[in-house]
Amino acid sequence: MKVHILDDWFDTLRGLPCFGKLEGHDVMVWTDHAKDVRVLAERVSDAEALVLFRERTRITRELLERLPNLRLISQRGVFPHVDVPACTENGVLLCSRMPAGGTNHAAAELTWALILAAMRQLPAQMASAKAGHWQMGVGKTLHGRRIGLYGYGRIARAVAGYARAFGMEIVWWGSEDGRARAAADGEIVAENRDTFFSSCDVISIHVRMKPATRGIITRSDLAGMRPDALFVNTSRGGLIEPGALLEALNAGRPGMVATDVFDTEPLDDPSDPLLAHPNLLATPHIGFVTEDEFDLQFADIFDQINAYASGDPIHKINPEVWKAPAG
Repeated sequence: MKVHILDDWFDTLRGLPCFGKLEGHDVMVWTDHAKDVRVLAERVSDAEALVLFRERTRITRELLERLPNLRLISQRGVFPHVDVPACTENGVLLCSRMPAGGTNHAAAELTWALILAAMRQLPAQMASAKAGHWQMGVGKTLHGRRIGLYGYGRIARAVAGYARAFGMEIVWWGSEDGRARAAADGEIVAENRDTFFSSCDVISIHVRMKPATRGIITRSDLAGMRPDALFVNTSRGGLIEPGALLEALNAGRPGMVATDVFDTEPLDDPSDPLLAHPNLLATPHIGFVTEDEFDLQFADIFDQINAYASGDPIHKINPEVWKAPAG
């Protein structure tokens, strides 16, 4: 198959063990990002299969209608960036494995790194030291403080393990089902939502992005946090009510935000008011960006291509598109 891989910005995949799964295919790897639909469509005009790097490129109806040769889109995880009905109407099968087990340790580790960096003022302290000014302020010790984890999935539970190692008190909130599971496991669940947001030194959200969770963290939630508290998001920018994060920082509740995700990505405007805010610690959506995590994820993605090529596709999202070859 003619396979185009989009947005491998650092040309990482060719050096990973999983890349060997594409042997026998005609593979083109794009190491930059084409924003213009017309430019992208021209680049991949001969593609029979597209491989997506998470949500780096949106698959729109306009793009699909310009790709008459396309038959397969292979990716992993959720797909809010893919117009599935348009895929179906254009005869394009979307295959995406939804991981049912295991933990994304890369995302959990980044979450903890952001918490440490924000609470100990590491970016500012490092910049001050390199500028010859030595110390620039006073940080906070994590031991004995309270962390609130919103969501009771695998990543949140991994973060809870780090918090316990640092001697923090852990409280939970999330969906009714998540709270019930946490309580059944003997965890401490906040008395109510308001108490959860108002009582924690650190709050970290770990929820999957889907229509029901869009904007699940509201202006009111953030306004209820203390001026000395930290809010952390390594999940998805769309989980926060639009505009609420910047308003909260400007109001000083919470006093600090550490985020790996934004509503618009890539966010490359240094004058963006949220990105430029002095009380925001930002990373450019690198929660999943490790060689180890890439090898795990793209092994699944490449397996989907091989399954399609062999006539027995797996992890079909719109199975009505698939018609098995005759004979």
